[in-house]
Amino acid sequence: MAFVCGLVLSTTIDVSAQRSTRTRRAAAAARAKAELKKGAEDVAIQIKNISRFVFVLGGVATGIEEIDKDVKAGKASRAIAAQNEEFKANVRASVRGIRVGLAKLEGDFRTKSALRKYLLDIEGVAARGGIAEDLAAGGKFNASGRELLLVVEHLADALVAMPSGK
Repeated sequence: MAFVCGLVLSTTIDVSAQRSTRTRRAAAAARAKAELKKGAEDVAIQIKNISRFVFVLGGVATGIEEIDKDVKAGKASRAIAAQNEEFKANVRASVRGIRVGLAKLEGDFRTKSALRKYLLDIEGVAARGGIAEDLAAGGKFNASGRELLLVVEHLADALVAMPSGK
């Protein structure tokens, strides 16, 4: 009788342990799926943000260059020159913000286990963001925009490599 009781108890414990393991695995799989979905969403957000910025930057950079020419030729007032410097500072700050966002995105892919698998697909975007920031700091706004377009291409390729998350 003691043998039967022991057998029943050990079976109950085994079944309970199996359910607990299955529950933990299911929870881990759900977390991984949510992490992947969030990672893909973050990549898409960066693509959208950079694309919008580069679209606007084209016109702004042209305007900045024209005003710079006028300032050098003595055709622009000090107020216009000062406003142009403010435009440049705003562009530089925006590119810096993009670089910070890219660094965070790349960091997430380094630190989150479900995203680590795709790190090679995303790696380097923060460095390219840094190049864009350096170009903007040097007043090379169009070149900065071209560098950011390369970032968009890189992010798009990374997004394709990731599962759909549905």
